Amino acid sequence: MDRLKQFETFAAVVARGSLSAAALAEGVAPAMIGRRLDALEERLGVKLLLRTTRKISLTFEGSAFLEDCQRIIHDVQSAEDSVSAGGVKASGHLRVSAPSGFGRRHVAPLIPLFTGMHGDVTVTLDLNDRTVDLVNEGYDCAVRLGELPDSSLVSLLLGETRRVCIAAPQYLAKHGRPESLEDLSRFDCLAFSAGANQQRGWTFQRDGKVVSIRATGTMSCSDGAVLHEWCLAGRGLAWRSWWEVGDDVAAGRLLTVLDEFAAPAVGIHAVFPQRRHLPLRVRLFLDFLKNTYGTEGYWGVGA
Repeated sequence: MDRLKQFETFAAVVARGSLSAAALAEGVAPAMIGRRLDALEERLGVKLLLRTTRKISLTFEGSAFLEDCQRIIHDVQSAEDSVSAGGVKASGHLRVSAPSGFGRRHVAPLIPLFTGMHGDVTVTLDLNDRTVDLVNEGYDCAVRLGELPDSSLVSLLLGETRRVCIAAPQYLAKHGRPESLEDLSRFDCLAFSAGANQQRGWTFQRDGKVVSIRATGTMSCSDGAVLHEWCLAGRGLAWRSWWEVGDDVAAGRLLTVLDEFAAPAVGIHAVFPQRRHLPLRVRLFLDFLKNTYGTEGYWGVGA
């Protein structure tokens, strides 16, 4: 017997208060409802309902099982609605957060495409490098890069990116190429300055272990776009994400070095609040991002 039908029968009996009422609503004999419940209880090996001629009541196990049954039934219905022809139409307002640099290049250009596909959906995109509080600040979802802290949020992997050590051809022609991680100390490194007395290390992988190198040079900046421009101008080596410099590498404006020491790729995630029933507009937007980032060639050659 179909398990889902047993779940639906159990939930219907509880909701309507009797086997006969559930049978009447479905248009079957009460004996059929009784057989489904008997088969369910026999398979589970527990009593879910205490039945008398006057009323039914849930056992302890039945109360716990009912909530799961209702969730499963609703999830199945939602899944069918989201993919069926003529299903529920996405509508309403979507509020999205993304990191400034990544969002400017890889989220903002997709918003007009998404709203063009779903005319009843409006979107607000907030580009901000701080970690927003999705629940308290009213966001539907956020795009985040790298390791995710433990939280009550649900995450969806949209794609992957990696960091590369790069320089302009004219810089390498003048100063040569670094051949080892120790060589970095001989080069002018354009470091990201996170604070007055703090710099982020450049992460590589050697002998199966991740190592962090504190890169130094004559110039540092707290804005990654500035480091990118300095690197293009031949001012030194930089350590940037492929999503930012991939086009420049493909065009020959920048060259990668130390590729054999490249660190493992990091994830591009979407996070959203723990909700039993995610709005259709959010589900469709997340699917759109994942499908776009997963398109062959989206990140360019070498991604």
